[in-house]
Formats: sequence, C-alpha cells, structure tokens
Amino acid sequence: MSIGKTGNILLADIGGTNARFALSNGEQIGAIDYVKVADHPTVREAIVDVLRRADSEKPARAVLAVAGPVTNNRCVMTNSPWVIDGNELQPALGFDSVHVLNDFEVVAWSLPALQPADLIPLGGQDGMSGEPLLVVGPGTGFGVSCLVERHGSRLAVVTEAGHATLPAENEREERVIAAMRRRFGHVSIERGALSGSGLQSLYEAMAEVDRAQVPQRDAAAITRAALDGTCELSRATLEMFCEILGSVAGNLAVTFGSRGGVYIAGGIVPRFPEFLSASAFRARFEAKGRFQDYLRNIPTRLVVKPDASFVGLKTFADHNLD
Repeated sequence: MSIGKTGNILLADIGGTNARFALSNGEQIGAIDYVKVADHPTVREAIVDVLRRADSEKPARAVLAVAGPVTNNRCVMTNSPWVIDGNELQPALGFDSVHVLNDFEVVAWSLPALQPADLIPLGGQDGMSGEPLLVVGPGTGFGVSCLVERHGSRLAVVTEAGHATLPAENEREERVIAAMRRRFGHVSIERGALSGSGLQSLYEAMAEVDRAQVPQRDAAAITRAALDGTCELSRATLEMFCEILGSVAGNLAVTFGSRGGVYIAGGIVPRFPEFLSASAFRARFEAKGRFQDYLRNIPTRLVVKPDASFVGLKTFADHNLD
C-alpha cells in the first residue's frame, strides 16, 4: 500500500545545527520548514512546533534522516544535544511508526528518483539497470552508502568507509600522507583529504612537503583561493583532492560492484563542478589496471539537487511503509 493511502507522513533531515521538516501526502512533498536545533531542547519539541505551524492533517508516520550513526532506530547526535530515538518518539507523538535513518542512507534511497536536471555527468556510460548504485560524499565527514536491488527489494548499505586508510597513488601523495601520518598517526580518507577538515589537512601537509610559506586557511578559503587563482598551493591542493576522490570512488565502485553508477554528493564538490570535470578525477577513477574497462563503463555523476534527502526520504517511505 502506498503512503498516499495512509495519510500524511512527516519527513525530516536533521543536522547538528539545522533541521528541515516537510510533510508528504504520498504524491508531493510540501514546503520545507527550517528549524534551528538550538531553539529547541529536544527533537520532540521541535516536531510539535513544526506540526503546530503546519496547516495540514497530522501525519501518521515519520521518517527522519540524521547526521550520525543509527543503532536500533536511535541516534545520539554528535554536534547537538538532541537524541533521536524513534521508539520513544512514536508513542510520545502518537505516530503509527517512526523510522530513523542515517543521512547518507537516505541519499542512497534518492538515487533512482533523481532526474537528469538534478545531476551533472562526469563520464562513463549509462549504467546497468538493476545493478548497485553508490553514493560518496565529502562534506563535514565522508559519507558512503550503496543501494542494492534484488528480487524487487531494495536495501541501502550504510558504511564507515571514510575511516578506512587513505591510499596513495604516486610518490607525491606518499610524501603528503607521510607528513600527515607524523601529525595524526593513522590517516583516514576523511581526515586526510575527503572532508572539510581533510581538505585543510591536505593543504597544510602539501605546504610542509613543499616548504611553502602560505597563510592558514580553512576549507572554504582554500577552495576560493584555488578557484580565483590567488594561491598556487590552494589550487594544487584542490587538484589533489579531486584526484584522491577519483581513486577512492573507483576503489569503492569495484568493492561494491556498483555498475549502476557512482554519485558524488556532500556539501563540498557541488561548489566547483567545472573544476572537478576538468581535473584528473575521472582518469583516476578508471585507473585500476586490468579492471580499467570495468570502470570505464560505470557512469559518475555529481548530485546538484539541494533537497535530494527529501527525495530519498519519500522513496524510502514509498518502498517500506504499509
């Protein structure tokens, strides 16, 4: 039974600073209501406030995406005091069900429903129907999830791949990673490159290796200086970021057999699609020796739809709620 037959459903995308809520009637997603997490001591009070303002039938179910690990339908938020516990919220709010999902699990659920206008192609073919779809996303962290379809059922596999060891593909990357290893010990994909803090770590390590005197910059400043041409090291850092992203995405594509396609999401890369397209990202994605032909056929696409999480929440609801 579709959710259109079960009344409204509350959809939410909850981060450490902001939370977004919307109601879906099974056909359409309504207006998004933005809430500052600091304005409400608990998620329950935030939801009560959102529903009070909504001029609509009270929802019977809720699907909540959270920026953190989910265990037993519960997430303790890392960067806010909220605890998102679906099993407690369900009776407290009078809902029939409350599902709590990891935010990248939700992005994976969105992939089959995204339209060409939501994506920027980055090479490859059309993708094989019914094969796994992989999404990777550099942002505050590095998210990875894979949507697998078998016998008419779908499952989004949630991973902690961002904490795997950052690989080096050439001698320069080996020297840069060695500089970070002296600083951190273990250098993960997330901490060493593919996140906001990772981009900053990459910049600082490259400055050390090159003995370059450059000002301290955060990820946003590095990106700006790279794109406007005011800092050669920032540009080289962003180029290495794109190259590493290609290598890591290719590694994950062969790991998951994601011949349906690989999607790049997160908050960082949509800021410089032209730079990414002109970089060695795709060449490094395909550079897997004997499996180069295998990778060459897999499409890579950049997700540019700002509310893709709500598409994923609705798609999950369509497939999983009676």
